[in-house]
Amino acid sequence: MAQRGRKTNLKRLAQVAELEELRGRSRPENPHLAARGTKKLVPSRSRPDKPWLFTGKKRSTRGERNIQWVEEYLRVPDGKFAGDPLKLPDYMKEDFRAIYDNPAGTRRAIISRGRKNAKTTEAAMLVLLHLCGPEGYAAPHAQLYSAAQSRDQAALIFNLAAKMLRLDRALFDAVTIRETNKVLQCPFLENIYRALSAEATTAFGLSPSLIIHDELGQVRGPRSPLYEALETATAAQANPLSVIISTQAPADSDLLSVLIDDAKAGHDPKTVLRFSCAGPEHEDPFTEAAIAAANPAVEIFMNKAEVLNMAENARRMPARQAEFENLVLNRRVETNNPFVSAPLWRACGGEVKDLSDVDLYGGLDLSAVADLTALVLMGKVDRVWHVLPTFWLPEDGLAEKAARDHVPYDTWKAQGFLETTPGSAISYEYVAAKLFGLFSRYRIRKIGFDRWGMKFLKPWLIKAGFTEQLIEATFVEVGQGTQSMTPALRDLEQAVLQRELRHGNHPVLSMCAAQAIVEGTDSARKLSKARSIGRIDGMVALAMAFSVAPLSAPVIDINALIG
Repeated sequence: MAQRGRKTNLKRLAQVAELEELRGRSRPENPHLAARGTKKLVPSRSRPDKPWLFTGKKRSTRGERNIQWVEEYLRVPDGKFAGDPLKLPDYMKEDFRAIYDNPAGTRRAIISRGRKNAKTTEAAMLVLLHLCGPEGYAAPHAQLYSAAQSRDQAALIFNLAAKMLRLDRALFDAVTIRETNKVLQCPFLENIYRALSAEATTAFGLSPSLIIHDELGQVRGPRSPLYEALETATAAQANPLSVIISTQAPADSDLLSVLIDDAKAGHDPKTVLRFSCAGPEHEDPFTEAAIAAANPAVEIFMNKAEVLNMAENARRMPARQAEFENLVLNRRVETNNPFVSAPLWRACGGEVKDLSDVDLYGGLDLSAVADLTALVLMGKVDRVWHVLPTFWLPEDGLAEKAARDHVPYDTWKAQGFLETTPGSAISYEYVAAKLFGLFSRYRIRKIGFDRWGMKFLKPWLIKAGFTEQLIEATFVEVGQGTQSMTPALRDLEQAVLQRELRHGNHPVLSMCAAQAIVEGTDSARKLSKARSIGRIDGMVALAMAFSVAPLSAPVIDINALIG
């Protein structure tokens, strides 16, 4: 058996030698190398002609060896320094050490920074390291993939990797470049890399050992078929590695945000998070300090003057601020410009006072079947509107809904911020009984409602104890179009801006506020459930409450009272 194995190995070595000889004779000259000259291409003592045999300096860690390999073999792929030896900035070296020197081993790494910090170039480095470098030698016969949301984005990593291959003789001789189908192949190690996009028909049937998810922040919502297809295809690999390189997603419910929040919680020691953003301590988003916090390359190779010009443009033109904060400061900000900004909403998070002896006005947003139903009451105390929200979801499937929406409904229920109705659909009978109890406890003057659901609720209101006269006098129809919503949103916005709203940081209402998007112009606008990322029912109900509330307290004629 040993003799047979020895013969097999010798046969394999002979085949490899023959392949290398054929490749050496048939390999075309590389015009890119000829243009650069030969001075920088002389191998050093620590630089094997076969790049996968590179071992680095003595006593180097795995991460340090990989850094040395990048700086030994790779060159700047484009720009004014194209062709020069690539020297990693300190923050990229820390990325490599975090990924490859993790004592627990790394299954997933998330690298998130502002735009133009060479994230895609770093991704191309990782691809080549695993394709024809020492990582590829340690795990040959590997399938490597980069994934992006569009074909153009998917081509970026391939193009940068191909440029770096063409700028080094050893790499160019070791790897076959297939431009048409965006494939790189290292025949000696039998490693192959492909660039995939979400526009492809399928990604099933793959068995990746390395996956680079490029700009995953472009995925809206908590799911991506391409991401799931790749991440569930790694079971056959001993040590698969997924690297996510992206600017932040706009919303908490987006896939990248979910992954970052999970990494921050520290549940899995095999998940590495390398995260740079301008945090809440940078109240002024246009300062150099805020920019530097999210962009470690701003003082190295970024065009600092251009970035500062972007900041000044965003300062002058508020419509550009959200995009600037998301893409440059790497903040989780909806680029569609939310109705209420997060800082303004937090500023209104003071304690809600007792509303037992205050006239209350409310909005009721009834859901269809299994969605969120919201009732928001508010009363004015010392010129400030204090808010009392109530939310309902069906009891059945609450945990599954929390997992699907990536929202802690079950936790909010346990904390008393969310109520559930029996069964798998919203029980209007239960809601009606709750409303009757609130009417018995508080001085509720008006409730705004959308006529769509009222025809189903009214019979249950009567059964709960409401009279036809009370329903007629108290429940007011509020249209959901711009005619009714424009003045209501103006009054709500004014209350927020002047700090005349107190919501007590109610988590369900705050979730709705963070996701509420307005469509239309200042003279004709409404909250858009279609454009909003998640549930906004609480904000719709709050707007309806402002629609039926008096703008000021009624004027009392003292002389008339004296008589």
